[in-house]
Amino acid sequence: MLSTPSGWAHGLVGQSPQIASVRRLIGKAANNRLPVMLLGESGTGKEVVARAIHDANPRGQFVPIDCGSLVGTLMESELFGHAKGAFSGATGSKRGLVELADGGTAFFDEIGDLPLDMQVKLLRLIQEREFRAVGSLQWRKVDLRIITATHRNLNAEVAAGRFRLDLFYRLNVFALRLPPLRHRKEDIPLLVEHFLNNGHASGLRGIEPSQELFETFHAYDWPGNVRELKHCIDRLNALHSEGALEMADLPSPLQQFRNLSGLERLSCAVTQPDAAAGYLPDFAMASKSPVISLPDSERHTIARALAATQGGRGEAARLLGIGRTTLYRKMKQYGIE
Repeated sequence: MLSTPSGWAHGLVGQSPQIASVRRLIGKAANNRLPVMLLGESGTGKEVVARAIHDANPRGQFVPIDCGSLVGTLMESELFGHAKGAFSGATGSKRGLVELADGGTAFFDEIGDLPLDMQVKLLRLIQEREFRAVGSLQWRKVDLRIITATHRNLNAEVAAGRFRLDLFYRLNVFALRLPPLRHRKEDIPLLVEHFLNNGHASGLRGIEPSQELFETFHAYDWPGNVRELKHCIDRLNALHSEGALEMADLPSPLQQFRNLSGLERLSCAVTQPDAAAGYLPDFAMASKSPVISLPDSERHTIARALAATQGGRGEAARLLGIGRTTLYRKMKQYGIE
């Protein structure tokens, strides 16, 4: 397996230009207490970056606040706390998340999910650096850094009336956009190694990623980004602890992607065979159904490639545009001798 490079600044895994730029901006953001807004798709590591900004110039606690989970009548109490007797069941006073972050960093994750009435209260917190607990008459001053994150287009949310323009301007002082994993695929081997090391530290034996596995990882676009890759490695690690690693152990989205990609390659081999390798003989398959299943399509195309190469497996794999290991696995799967 790959050795883990040392000296990764801010705990971010990767050596791509995109990650180097993110590291540089983290250093700049950490030098002041201005509000920071982290933008990017879900799973790109916004909380990791928020913690990195806090840790680069640590003061007080780092307090994550999931705006998507703040629902119902107790939302204000969760954020700002409440006084004894403020409402039914408030048998004592309670500190809110904002007070816990006093002197440190409050990270408002998915700020675009915050309701309008709470946006007003957050605006006052930013402008006046003060808040009032539910049921209290006293305002309390706080000193905190505010970092927000969202996968939403806040400009569109403002235009739709779902997000306050004045709050957007207050929060969008230092914006940092995180790249999706599909735009920095050169970091995938390092991320895989990092997640494998974490699994080993948790007592898992660890897998040895094959070339076929890495080819699949590099071809896939990872809509769930780094979070999806981590879950994939965790799954493979857990299943491997019970036996040999199988490509069938991949999560369903990757298996579907591999099947569709394989069918596309096999279709290209049928319609545009490599002239240097000869051509596939004419072939017609009768079917009771107008739709040919993926397994049938693969099985017959592989058989044709082997026939065209007089059983030469290496030549057949090249003709089909797949690796030998993949060809051997599919021959075994379909019972092709």
